Amino acid sequence: MAELILHHYELSTFSEKIRAAFGLKKLAWRSVDTPPAPPRPLLMPLTGGYRRIPVLQVGADIYCDTNIILPALERLHAAPTFYPAGSEGVVRGLSFAWGRAMWIPTIGVLSHFIGDMFPPEFIKDRKEGYLGIDISKAAMAPSLSLNLQRVHAQYAWLKAALADSRRFIFGDAPSALDLTCYQTTFLLRKNCPPEVDTMAGLAPLAAWYERIAALGHGTPRPMTADEAFAAAKAATPAPVTHMAPDSDPSGLRAGQTVDGHARRQRAGPGFGNAGRGRCRRDRDPSPRPGRWRSPHPLPAARLRRRRCLTQGDGHDHHRHQQTDLS
Repeated sequence: MAELILHHYELSTFSEKIRAAFGLKKLAWRSVDTPPAPPRPLLMPLTGGYRRIPVLQVGADIYCDTNIILPALERLHAAPTFYPAGSEGVVRGLSFAWGRAMWIPTIGVLSHFIGDMFPPEFIKDRKEGYLGIDISKAAMAPSLSLNLQRVHAQYAWLKAALADSRRFIFGDAPSALDLTCYQTTFLLRKNCPPEVDTMAGLAPLAAWYERIAALGHGTPRPMTADEAFAAAKAATPAPVTHMAPDSDPSGLRAGQTVDGHARRQRAGPGFGNAGRGRCRRDRDPSPRPGRWRSPHPLPAARLRRRRCLTQGDGHDHHRHQQTDLS
């Protein structure tokens, strides 16, 4: 089996979710350190322009978005599972809902504490190319009370789920839902002073949080971006066996060659940037089966159709621009 390669950077909270997933499954993986913001000249050809982090690479197969990466890891390394006691449907649904409900409010609380330390270029990048809102402390301050209400509302059900002293949400075994809830909590506890526990109602969750952190990050080994790019060029895409060949609800069929074009859409209330991807059929009369065509000089034959997710639903298709602040 090809090595697991994660393109990430240390402060990315979505990357921390996947690093903790590696710890849960006790996996060895290769670590490619990426810049916090584009350009990423050797990653963009692999993803077809997808600008978010993290990205999982397995040989020539590229997985964008944590909602796609986790199921891929589960298929490749089934034990220990992300979905204890047959909980996959609930875990995936609640994880998606948690991310939508919590991300902008969590950024609002974070900005209250450290927003005046965000560099201007960082604020500009997140507003124009990502979230669609100004995350400076001054801009977020008027919404602090509302954002705190939203954060408390979500943490209330998490605390209720853990109130019987269980170790994790579904009992003794951690799940992908634990990792999702941990991710936003990590953002606050990692970057804010201790009083954030009181302000956001995190204190009762401290023991659960430490249990997730104790999972560790598996066994990473450094890898350069050049090495990862070379690995993709040299690999053969794995056959798709986990889904029917013609099951894409938008009508894409196995054998089509597709160009991916990202476009940005302004945020709706509480949701952040709805950065959808758009796919069109390539006019090449002799497409390579199951591959994507890249505008960059990576041979199209080396990349199979990437598994992506559409913003606004929980189904496994198209491209989803998952928000990521850090």
